[in-house]
Amino acid sequence: MQTLAEMAVEVLTTADGREKTALSRRHAAAWFAAREAGETPLVGSAEPPLRPARPEAPQLLDPRDVPKRKPGTEAGRIAMLHAVAHIELNAVDLHWDIIARFTDTPMPAGFYDDWVKSADEESKHFNLVCDCLERRDAHYGALPAHAGMWRAAEDTAEDLLGRLAVVPMVLEARGLDVTPGMIELFRKSDGPDVVEALETIYAEEVHHVSYGAKWFHFLCGRHEKDPKDAFHELVRRYFKGGTKPPFNEEKRAEAGLPPDFYWPLAEERAG
Repeated sequence: MQTLAEMAVEVLTTADGREKTALSRRHAAAWFAAREAGETPLVGSAEPPLRPARPEAPQLLDPRDVPKRKPGTEAGRIAMLHAVAHIELNAVDLHWDIIARFTDTPMPAGFYDDWVKSADEESKHFNLVCDCLERRDAHYGALPAHAGMWRAAEDTAEDLLGRLAVVPMVLEARGLDVTPGMIELFRKSDGPDVVEALETIYAEEVHHVSYGAKWFHFLCGRHEKDPKDAFHELVRRYFKGGTKPPFNEEKRAEAGLPPDFYWPLAEERAG
């Protein structure tokens, strides 16, 4: 059986989105089958690429150059779905990358359980959104996409604590803030399949943020750091955009993110 790190690199080096996510789900199933049998497969070590393999389309543009479309139109809603698919595909790679990239940091088996589960769920999310696009005579790759999605991974490639702070605790937490509005938009525009997909994403994304908070606190405890102070310092260092309201305080609290983590950063940004 491959080591978990080898599985992760295989996903990261697969370009096609549907193939990448199918492989991701197979590897996740193999990991959890072994865990349920009372085994912990070898995590091992591997050399993940600095950037994951990507399909030829979509064209990746600077965020300023991605066309703005009005969500009140069908074309705008398709563009919104396409952007969500792009985020989910990047999330698949982010979760496998955290597994492969930081194997020199000893972590409990539960750390790997959480990120394999997250990668599996993000793979499901990508396919759910792609199915919605295809029912609307569109597909992932038909529109340009944001080239900066992997920037957070590159910036934190040598800092596990920084990766946990920026990816699940800032970027994925932002998903908790914006998804309810998207659900309402599609509920009003006769998109029950999209509403169902987004509600699945919304429910499961809370867990991904909570895994980030859990392991961030774990590592802060190991290194005798104050979690709130460490979070503020790392976000200032690695995520220049900071945090910005409105915040979904209820879901953030459910995920283990109290207001004194993100509000001070938002106030700094506003000031």
